[in-house]
Amino acid sequence: MKILVVQDRLRSGGTERQSVLLANAFAADGHPTTLLTFRPGGPLAATVTPAVARMILQPVDTGLDWFAPGLPAAAAALRPDVILCMGRMANCYAGGLQRRLPSTGVLATMRTGKPLPFLFRRSLRLAAHIVANSQDARATLLAQHALPGEKISVIHNSLVFPAEASLTRNAALRARHGATPTTTVLLNVAMFRPEKNQRELVEIAAGLPAGLDWQLWLAGDGPARPACEALVRRLNLTARVRFPGFHRDPSSLYAAADLAVHASWSEALSNFLIEAQAHGLPAVAYEAQGNRECFVPDRTGWTVARHDRTAFRAALARLVAEPATARAVRAAEARGYARTTFDPARQVAAYLALFTRLAARPVR
Repeated sequence: MKILVVQDRLRSGGTERQSVLLANAFAADGHPTTLLTFRPGGPLAATVTPAVARMILQPVDTGLDWFAPGLPAAAAALRPDVILCMGRMANCYAGGLQRRLPSTGVLATMRTGKPLPFLFRRSLRLAAHIVANSQDARATLLAQHALPGEKISVIHNSLVFPAEASLTRNAALRARHGATPTTTVLLNVAMFRPEKNQRELVEIAAGLPAGLDWQLWLAGDGPARPACEALVRRLNLTARVRFPGFHRDPSSLYAAADLAVHASWSEALSNFLIEAQAHGLPAVAYEAQGNRECFVPDRTGWTVARHDRTAFRAALARLVAEPATARAVRAAEARGYARTTFDPARQVAAYLALFTRLAARPVR
């Protein structure tokens, strides 16, 4: 089965990591797989295995995520059995690809809580099938876009960094950032973009009780980072807030942290939250599409209403005060839930089974 995965650019975001993971897995399973991007380069380009064919549409990087010169012709020349469109920009082209290639099963994906552009909404109607990455996202498609239920499958995100079976706390990394054994390290791993809302985490942490020994680690890079760093300086929190930068594999950060914190409300099923769970970190997050499916609600993770900083801080304070034995039980449950629910082999098998059905469907 020939598979084409379409993504605008291999930046360091969660959707891009999923694109690379799936393309690598499809190829490893023996399916001729091409990963097509609009723009060249990107931090994750080096993580694509040699088994995956690469196609880049822009001869030089224009900086335009939506610019996909020659996409329909390139897809037609490949003659794939299925096309999987990942990310907002790629999904805007899914409908046009389905019209150009009626015998190919084109899949749109619903992986965002942001408002959808017109072309994205049109693609949802025209594509052969839609993959939602959470039950919540599926409900949104049914309620807001009036799409038929039989056209939508739910396949959760895969764990990109599932963690080792035996976890050892990364004391050396903690010490490097000035965290003592009693410091509570709050961790967020995400691109620095406005919708990731790291600024809100800084302001929440700034209001924690004065006697609490804490640090906030904001890992990642992106255009919103300088403004966030300026906010930290303005609040005199440079001794408390750390910026570890982009990590191609953030497993060492998860192993050094105590709690996962997430303030974005525009995502759908946060990769960061499920990876944190796989590493045994309890999580506190704002309500967002799919977030409750990232953990066992009110046992390994808690959601609070958007902008309710008081509730967010209360949840953090409660977790910090937990006895070590209770925290260990909670961590074990989080790891078990994440490794079962988001197992990469399980998700890849679900995609391939869906591809097989689509490739065999009658063409109208």
